Amino acid sequence: MRFYLTTLLLIIFYQLNSQSVDFQEFDLDNGLHVILHKDNSAPVVVTSVMYHIGAKDEDPDKTGFAHFFEHLLFEGTKNIERGQWDIIVNSNGGRYNANTSPDRTYYYEVFPSNKLEIALWLESERMLHPKVSQLGIDTQNEVVKEEKRLSENQPYGKLREVISENLFKVHPYKGTVIGKMEHLDSATEEDYKSFNKKYHIPNNAVLVVAGDIEIDKTLSLIKKYFDEIPRGNEVIRNFEKEEPITETKRVQAFDENIQIPAYVYAYRTPAQNQRDSWVLNMISTYLSDGESSKLYKKIVDEKKMALAAQAANAAMEDYGMYFIFCLPMGENNMDDLAKEIDEEISLIQNELIDEKDYQKIMNKLESQFVSSNSSFEGIASSLATYYMLYGDINLINTQLDIYKSISREEIREVAKKYLSPNQRIEIEYLPKEK
Repeated sequence: MRFYLTTLLLIIFYQLNSQSVDFQEFDLDNGLHVILHKDNSAPVVVTSVMYHIGAKDEDPDKTGFAHFFEHLLFEGTKNIERGQWDIIVNSNGGRYNANTSPDRTYYYEVFPSNKLEIALWLESERMLHPKVSQLGIDTQNEVVKEEKRLSENQPYGKLREVISENLFKVHPYKGTVIGKMEHLDSATEEDYKSFNKKYHIPNNAVLVVAGDIEIDKTLSLIKKYFDEIPRGNEVIRNFEKEEPITETKRVQAFDENIQIPAYVYAYRTPAQNQRDSWVLNMISTYLSDGESSKLYKKIVDEKKMALAAQAANAAMEDYGMYFIFCLPMGENNMDDLAKEIDEEISLIQNELIDEKDYQKIMNKLESQFVSSNSSFEGIASSLATYYMLYGDINLINTQLDIYKSISREEIREVAKKYLSPNQRIEIEYLPKEK
C-alpha cells in the first residue's frame, strides 16, 4: 500500500510538473501591461496588480513610502467610502492582501469567478483616484509604527537590516522596506500625493487575472475599468553601483531581544535574473535545505556546534544577498563556525558535488516549483514577478529548464566566483543587556 501511494504521488507530481501555464498578454494605450491565465477547473479568480515601486525607489530622505501605501491604499477612494473596502470584499465572498519588497508592491484579491467585475473595479479605483487624506495618513502612520515595533521586538528582528546596511554602501538596498518613522512623521499630505502620482500609474504596473475566466470578456471588462486611467511620467531608475567586496570585514550588532548570539557570513551576489543567481539557489539548497543537507548535518547534527545553520540566496532586482546564518552552541565562536563553513564551501569550489546530491537538489527545486504554481494565487504572483522583475514571463514554464541546464561544473565555478572569505561581511549579532 505504501509503495502504491508513493508511486501514485510521483505520477501526480510529474503530471503537474509537465503542465505548462498558458497565458496571454496585452498592453493598454496607457501603458498598463495585462496578463491573463485561463483555467476553468475551479470557480475562482485572482486579480492582482504589481507596481514597480519598492523601498529602493524612494527618496533617501523620505523612506518607507512604498510600504506605507500598501496600507494607505485600502483607506478608500472617490467611490469607496472609508471602511467599505472590507465590507465590499467580504460580502462578495472574497479576500485580499498586499505586500511590499525592496523592488515592488503587490496587491491581490481572490473572489468567486462570478465576482470578477467587482475585483477589477476595486483595483481600478485604487489606481485611478485613491483617497490620500490626512485622516488616512494619520491612521496608517500608527498602524505602521506598531508593525515596526512588533517586528523589532521579535528575536533577531533587526538582523536583515544589519545585513543590508553592511553589504550595501551606496545602493538603496542599504535601507529597509518599512523605512524610518521620522520620515513618515515629517511627511506632508502633499508628499504622499506626489509619491502616489509618480509611482501608482498604469505604465508602472502589471495587471494579472488568473483563474476561471473567459479571455474576451475579461479583456473587455479590463478596458472598461482601466482604459480611462491616464498614463503617468516614465519612472527613471539610475542607482549607483557598489564596489566589489575584496576583503573580509567583521562587524558587531546588538539586540536586547535575544539570548543566543547569531553569526552571519554575508556575500553580495548578482541580480535575480542572472544565471549565476539560479546557481546560487542550488548551492543554498545543497548546503542547508533539510536535515540531511551538508551544513546542517555537519555543524548541527554531527559536531553539535550550532543549534541551527542556514544558507540563503536572497536575490533582488539589482543585486542579491547570500548569507549563512548560525546559532552557536556552547563555547563555539564565530571563527570556529567559519572554519567549518569554509571547509564545506571549499569542497564545492574544488570538487564536483556528488551526482546523488545533485539529483537531490533537482528534486527539491522541482517540488518547490510545482508548489509555487499549484494555486491561482501562486500563478498570478509568478506571472507578475517574472514580467516585472525578470523581464521574461515564460520563466513560469522554463525555470526548471534553467536549473536542469546547470551542471555540477558550473556549480563549482559559481561557488569560486562569489563565496570566498575575502568577499564577505561577518556579522556578530549579540545579546544586548537591558
